[in-house]
Amino acid sequence: MVTSSIPRPPARSGLSSLPFVFGVLLHLALACGLVVAGIAHADDSEALPAEGPYFQIERGEPGLDRLPLKSTQVDVKIAGVIADVTVTQRYRNEGSKPIEARYVFPGSTRAAVHGMTVHLGGRIITAQIREKQRARDEYEQARREGKTSALLEQSRPNLFQMNVANILPGDDVRVELRYTELIAPTEGRYQFVFPTVAGPRYHRPSSAGGSSSLPAMPFLHAGAESASTFDLQVALDAPLPVSEITSTSHEIQVSGAKRTQATVRLKNIKGQNNRDFILDYRLAGDRTATGLMLYRGEEENFFLAVVEPPRAITPAQINPREYVFVLDVSGSMWGYPLDTAKVLMRNLIGHLRPSDTFNVMLFSGSNVMLSPVPIPATQENIERAIATIGRTQGGGGTEIVPALRHIAALPKNDDVSRTVVVVTDGYVSVEEEVFRLVRQNLGNSNVFAFGIGSSVNRMLIEGIARAGQGEAFVVTRPEQAAEQAERLRHMIDSPVLTSLTATFEGLDVYDVEPAQLPDVLGGRPVLLWGKWHSTGDENPEGQLVLEGHAANGDYQEIVPVPSPSANAVALRHLWSRARIAQLSDEEALHGNDSQRGPITALGLRYGLLTQYTSFIAVDQVVRTDTAAVPVDQASPMPQGVSDRAVGVEVPGTPEPGLLLSLLVVAAVLVRATRRRLAA
Repeated sequence: MVTSSIPRPPARSGLSSLPFVFGVLLHLALACGLVVAGIAHADDSEALPAEGPYFQIERGEPGLDRLPLKSTQVDVKIAGVIADVTVTQRYRNEGSKPIEARYVFPGSTRAAVHGMTVHLGGRIITAQIREKQRARDEYEQARREGKTSALLEQSRPNLFQMNVANILPGDDVRVELRYTELIAPTEGRYQFVFPTVAGPRYHRPSSAGGSSSLPAMPFLHAGAESASTFDLQVALDAPLPVSEITSTSHEIQVSGAKRTQATVRLKNIKGQNNRDFILDYRLAGDRTATGLMLYRGEEENFFLAVVEPPRAITPAQINPREYVFVLDVSGSMWGYPLDTAKVLMRNLIGHLRPSDTFNVMLFSGSNVMLSPVPIPATQENIERAIATIGRTQGGGGTEIVPALRHIAALPKNDDVSRTVVVVTDGYVSVEEEVFRLVRQNLGNSNVFAFGIGSSVNRMLIEGIARAGQGEAFVVTRPEQAAEQAERLRHMIDSPVLTSLTATFEGLDVYDVEPAQLPDVLGGRPVLLWGKWHSTGDENPEGQLVLEGHAANGDYQEIVPVPSPSANAVALRHLWSRARIAQLSDEEALHGNDSQRGPITALGLRYGLLTQYTSFIAVDQVVRTDTAAVPVDQASPMPQGVSDRAVGVEVPGTPEPGLLLSLLVVAAVLVRATRRRLAA
């Protein structure tokens, strides 16, 4: 028998044993890397192309203007269901050295960006649409030659990069972007969203086998106000009086309320660009400006159908369901976002029916399930789940792909309908991989996505819902959680329209999107795009017939064909944007650039910014022979997001599984100590 030569500590009793317990816990924490003074952050001297977000450090380099973006002005005109938006970015070089301003900023997920002009010293330079690499080559050549030039590229459908080269000292450069988007009503409510800041996107470092196509993104520290101002105004022109004009994100001034024309302005322009601008409104009488819209062009004719689904009919009996809640507890969710998510989860889980079963996954760099198998929605289990979630703190990376793979591998009872609910801020750079995983592996479930925070990655949230045949929700404040949770229950519990078909009688249509209509959830409108053949100058006749199956029997909706509208020219861009989105979904499914050719052709033909086409504007005047210094414009940290969202990976960052394990160890030690005290 082998004996230890280490002397045994003397026996202790009473409270003197507590230091030993705390010492063990501290040793465990240190061994697991949980005691961290702070997340290690990179600064701008460490930033590399196509790497993660970082904090910009003011070096005080003489004569260099490090924040050249002075203001952003947004002018919005909404007519019916179409919004035309002009964004003016003003760059001014207040230093003594020529600079190249580089700025990463967000856009609407529905935007069809179709124009860009540059204003410089009284000259107006109209940008041209080019194949992406050709545009990049033209820009680099102009930059080297000392010409002022601007390049707009798409990193994601909702994330863009602007480069403006050779801004000379004293130059005032205005870059105007123009886009259009559709504002479809949901349950009679309209919402216009303008994202102002892109949240820090988590990525796996290349040293860990990861890769990222996103440009490096500098940020100010949480709470630091941007020196760049943000102003926005909206002009509403509706067929019916506009009512209930509100904003949950910004203080606004409204004129013309309860009229067919109204104007909305911001009350302040400073400190307003750290969160999405959200405008909600209704039309009088709960009616919507929906129906069929036609446009006659010189070469092609386009149509758009926006049709409200039937009112929900509560079924006499609702079949049992299994719910899987997937909650992001990574570093970017720490604090306010996670607190908001906890309120949402209490509302979602707290109102499950006794016949339902559920499970909860907490994920960051790793993931952990509440239970190995689904558990009944008893009051005891619901309270246990809510208490577990309530103890969770944010930390670690955002490894959403392994989390969803785990969910996809869960066994499923064929007799039970499964609903997967993903709750996250979406600050990742693996959107296409996520969409592909959802389509290929979660086809037997309805997948709903909740975006949490003031500036969520709407591309990820909406893409998950689209791939999973579900719906996207955004919760910016805790007080919205109950309403959004109720909206989800309404959609799930309400009967849907299935086997939906659309038939045009008397109108020859083609290139219709989508090719197959999805099931219709309660309160969500049906959108149908396409082209139609003209038979001359006379107005077309006919009707659109929608047919399907509802809970109470067969459903039919007939929409008469109206006369073409000269004001509907935006349908040209909106149709091409919808077709590009469909091709992009198909490309993501196959995991390569299989649709590069068709997408590029559409972008060039219709003058749209895509992942394969860019806008390039070049001033032909050679203005300097001094190399411009690259300057990356820093963005404010999104409201409610902490500095933990930015930084290099720390192997010891606390993960949910490890935290729960430590809690178990702590409980055992505390119980043992109490027994010793009692003895």
